[in-house]
Amino acid sequence: MQQNSWDVIIAGGGSAGLSAALMLGRSRRRVLVVDEGRPRNRFAGHMHGVIGRDHTSPLDLLADARAELGRYDGVELREGRIAAASVIEDPEPDAAADRADRGIEIVLGDGTRHLARRLLVASGVRDELPAIAGLAEQWGRSAFICPYCDGWEHRDERIGVLATSAMNVHQAQLMRQLSPDVTFFGHGIELPGADRAGLAARGIRVEERAVVEVLADAEGRLTGIRLEDGTEVAIDALFVGPRQVPNDDLLRALGAERAVHPMGGEFVAVDPMGRTSVPGVWGAGNVTDPRSSVPFAMSAGNAAGAAINADLVAAEVAAAVAMASSAGRPGRRRGDGRGRTVNTQ
Repeated sequence: MQQNSWDVIIAGGGSAGLSAALMLGRSRRRVLVVDEGRPRNRFAGHMHGVIGRDHTSPLDLLADARAELGRYDGVELREGRIAAASVIEDPEPDAAADRADRGIEIVLGDGTRHLARRLLVASGVRDELPAIAGLAEQWGRSAFICPYCDGWEHRDERIGVLATSAMNVHQAQLMRQLSPDVTFFGHGIELPGADRAGLAARGIRVEERAVVEVLADAEGRLTGIRLEDGTEVAIDALFVGPRQVPNDDLLRALGAERAVHPMGGEFVAVDPMGRTSVPGVWGAGNVTDPRSSVPFAMSAGNAAGAAINADLVAAEVAAAVAMASSAGRPGRRRGDGRGRTVNTQ
């Protein structure tokens, strides 16, 4: 194989991408992982709900994963970004075996070109916070998205839930499980009657006035919320529902089909193993699913890595069978055993 030719290129070196690389490296695949080094959870001091790593740094987890990949000589990690990707068109559209393994051309941000038999996009999402003064400074410190990830650490405290949609009612009810003091800041959201009744039934206060500022003390610790009329409400922690925007430019450029996710938002559609509608292209983790759990992303990457390897094996079997059946026939194209073709003429 040429130096810039890979079995699999992975866009994204977070929990999903590195889990996939591990599975592929253990299958002796040649893998290039391209990562910009800006994981979504880089703002969090600790991650939670990760068995064996609870209350540890998410950045330490990724560092350990990269170190582990060092024992697999087929895996290369490279800092950077993928600027473009395109499916390589088959010059002989009637060659079924070639169509199944025609490959993908990748252009990195530095202009270098690489060929991959398969592409996995695990580039995650970005959180777009409401434009409220002081909120960004608290993100990952005293303002969070996930009650399962950060709720326990703020049990029995004064909790605020800042709504961006009616779906944040569920977030407030989850926090009520952890604290008797929960305020739902509606911030202009219209609540269905059933949701409003559920909040009242569990003693969750509903504040209708718009939020204009998240307050902090001189040391940067969260102290409260300022409302549009100047009223200040003291809280110790704030849970928010930011707009989750998938980093799926590559998948969209390749024409991958999208669908509305049950949790809201439009994401690239994948099957249970991560396969997209584009032949040879896979997706895993937050880029295809807004659920923010590290174990979920790891599981999705693990499954996608195993599935991609199985897909490559199937292509290699087909190529080997084609080669065996055409052996000794001059002028026929045959496989090289790695899912590629050579001309025997």
